Amino acid sequence: MTGLNLTDVLWVLAAGLNLVAFAAFGIDKARARRGERRIPESRLLLLALAGGTPGAYAGRRAFRHKTRKQPFVAQLHTIAAVQAAGLAYLAYGAF
Repeated sequence: MTGLNLTDVLWVLAAGLNLVAFAAFGIDKARARRGERRIPESRLLLLALAGGTPGAYAGRRAFRHKTRKQPFVAQLHTIAAVQAAGLAYLAYGAF
C-alpha cells in the first residue's frame, strides 16, 4: 500500500477546512437564534480566506445566514474573486 501524496493531502485539508467553514456558519446562526455569544465575522472571513470559501458560501445558503449583512457580503465576494483570479493564474497564466 502506498502513502498519500501531496495532492491527496491538500485535497483532504481543503475538504476539512470547507467543512469547518460550513459548520461555523451553522453554529453562528444557532447562537444568533439563542441570543448567545457569536462567532466574530472576522473569524468567518478568515476561514474563507484560508481556503474555505466554498464551505462559507454553502453555509450562508444552507443556514440563510449573513446573506444581507454588509460589508460582510462584499468582503466575502472580494475574497472569492481574489481566490478565483489566483486559481485562474495558476491554471492558465503560470504556463
